[in-house]
Amino acid sequence: MFKKAKENAPCLIFIDEIDAVGRQRGAGIGGGNDEREQTLNQLLTEMDGFEGNTGIIIIAATNRPDVLDSALLRPGRFDRQVIVDTPDLKGRIKVLEVHARNKKLASEISIEAIARRTPGFTGADLANLLNEAAILTARRRKEAITMLEINDAVDRVVAGMEGTPLVDSKSKRLIAYHEVGHAIVGTLIKDHDPVQKVTLVPRGQAQGLTWFTPNEEQGLITRAQLKARITGALGGRAAEEEIFGHSEVTTGAGGDLQQVTGMARQMVTRFGMSDLGPLSLESQEGEVFLGAGLMSRAEYSEEVASRIDEQVRLIIEDCHQDAIRIIQENRTVIDRLVDLLIEKETIDGEEFRQITAEYTLVPDKDRFVPQL
Repeated sequence: MFKKAKENAPCLIFIDEIDAVGRQRGAGIGGGNDEREQTLNQLLTEMDGFEGNTGIIIIAATNRPDVLDSALLRPGRFDRQVIVDTPDLKGRIKVLEVHARNKKLASEISIEAIARRTPGFTGADLANLLNEAAILTARRRKEAITMLEINDAVDRVVAGMEGTPLVDSKSKRLIAYHEVGHAIVGTLIKDHDPVQKVTLVPRGQAQGLTWFTPNEEQGLITRAQLKARITGALGGRAAEEEIFGHSEVTTGAGGDLQQVTGMARQMVTRFGMSDLGPLSLESQEGEVFLGAGLMSRAEYSEEVASRIDEQVRLIIEDCHQDAIRIIQENRTVIDRLVDLLIEKETIDGEEFRQITAEYTLVPDKDRFVPQL
């Protein structure tokens, strides 16, 4: 490849998925892949050897820069790194405009509205979204893609394929209370993202779903926002406990509890948001190779590990008590919302907030104000 490049200089060489040959050497137990390491050694020699490859520029791409060999990233080799992050609102609008060129969109569709609904989506996600919407349009024998297809496609991309709704039963009512618990706590607690939709339609492994959509991407997250997210995630379990009793709580909160524990632990060990003080006790990146962590020692003592566990428990317990308090104080509106959810199977965020506002105060940015 380099010989052909020299013959055609000036020349660009582009290597996609450079981590396939550029992974760290000697990572793993009992030796590495000799052929791959030889390929990497030859690549390093060609890029910065005794002979200067004038007129040749090498460009590479990867989505795993953390596993690349340090020799590849030295000055003179891949020393200029360009990070391509997920697009912002303007970027998503431009990406959607490109992928919408060959699709027939209904007149009421706003590209900007779709972009606002999809924070965190990559370019591939947006292309997949419009393709799914086009498939749904064809199945429904419509002439053009409408917002109904766009909304269904967003749900499918985010949460998976739609399942068969449950028949009216005790199980369906319990799931309804669980989801309304998430939504009511997220709506009434300060600093939480607004609820977008509550549904009992199963998707993927979930029997019901509550979507919260931030107004726009957040680069930095405050301690109050993290605690609000933990409290909102515990709303489902809190609703089960208050309405059905401790003996009737289900496994439905398993994913919520895993997410909550991870967030609380990061608050203590990485962000210094606990009584332990401003300490970073765990590295941000986990071990990516099998043998990389065998000889490493713990970064803190057993006493500190015990205190970390206690701080994590205190944060979660504090948020859990907040969630229970909100459920207890708003039982009337919760019962009404559950009856409506069982009847309609889906409540959008605007309708949810309007019903909640009839009974209580809902947050408006920095303070609570009555909406009606």
